[in-house]
Amino acid sequence: MKTRRDAFQAIADPTRRAIITLIASQPRNVSSIAEKFDVSRQAISLQVNILADCGLIAIKQRGRERLCEAQLDQLSEVAAWVDQYRRHWENKLDALETYLEKLKKGNYGKQKK
Repeated sequence: MKTRRDAFQAIADPTRRAIITLIASQPRNVSSIAEKFDVSRQAISLQVNILADCGLIAIKQRGRERLCEAQLDQLSEVAAWVDQYRRHWENKLDALETYLEKLKKGNYGKQKK
């Protein structure tokens, strides 16, 4: 049984990220995608198939052409995962800022009499 790939696997590869960026603005056929890279059309076709397995692109057959269209809803899972860490680091930086402000004012570490 084949395990379905996920968006995290899709964005793990720089070529796949570049393909997503390329087709996010407009659908393209595999040949026009391959022209933008310094690898074979077959290598790009493999990457396109992985992106399709991950649900990040839809491949539509139009005559002899395979048109690749971005389906970026799957990236919301990645965004949610990243967001939790963004909030974590914002909290840490806010605490550091508060600490530094107290140091500037000379109030930190001094005992009140």
